This record gives sequence, structure tokens and C-alpha cells, in this order.
Amino acid sequence: MKSSKDKRSKRYRYRLRHDRHSVSLLTNHTVFCTKFRRPIITPVIAKRCEQIIRQLALDLDIKIIRMAVNAEHVHIFYVYPPKLSPSLIAKKFKLITSFLLRKEFPELKKQIKDHLWAPSNYHGSVGQGFDVVDNYIKGQEGYNYDED
Repeated sequence: MKSSKDKRSKRYRYRLRHDRHSVSLLTNHTVFCTKFRRPIITPVIAKRCEQIIRQLALDLDIKIIRMAVNAEHVHIFYVYPPKLSPSLIAKKFKLITSFLLRKEFPELKKQIKDHLWAPSNYHGSVGQGFDVVDNYIKGQEGYNYDED
């Protein structure tokens, strides 16, 4: 009979990231809010925001495990390469989404003039306890829409 340690190592083995000179499992839970925590993200804006973040993640070689876009904040749980830091990733997500969403949805510029996102954000490093964070984000009351 196999021990629980053997089962656990097999379960997490596929999640390890194999790069040319390193093997890693760097996961992070990032949350950022709209400026003044105003509930200005509508379901249409939320869907576009998620599309932009997923495309950026592909470009940065980041694997998104779970994401929830709410009316006033965004949760992203992801695996990232060792060459990037969580603060740089959040900065890129916030910068590009703010620019593109305010360009595509002019009503956002009327509601918040200079920045879409608040300057601060939350970073939580996640070790082997993936499931707890995954279930937490899954339980967030985000928008429900069909993905195309």
C-alpha cells in the first residue's frame, strides 16, 4: 500500500514548472481593487477584463489557475516563472487592463478620471495548499457569463 506522501507527490508533480535551468512551483494569489473601491465593473467589462488578463498571462508565460472578476475587485490565482516577481506581474496586469478597458469603455473615464485600479494590491504566496485558495476564489460572487 502506498503512503499518503507518495500520493501527494504524484498529485503535485504535474503542477511543477520545468524550465531550462530550474524546476519550481511558484504560486500566488493576487487581489486588486478599483480606485476608491467603486463597483464600476459591469458583466461586459468583467468579461473583457478577464480576456485581457488571460492574454497577458499567455504572453508572460503565466498559468492562471482560477480568476474571479467582481464589481470592485479582481482575484487571480496563478503559477508564475522564477524570472518574474508577483509585484511586477500585478503591475503589468493593472497597467494594461486599465489602459485597454478605459480605451474600450469610455464610461469608465467618466466615473474614474485618472486610474482604474487602486495603487495597492494583495499578494499571498501559496505553497502546497492550492485547494484552499482555489475554493475561496471559486466561492467569490463574481459575474456569471458563458465563455465563448
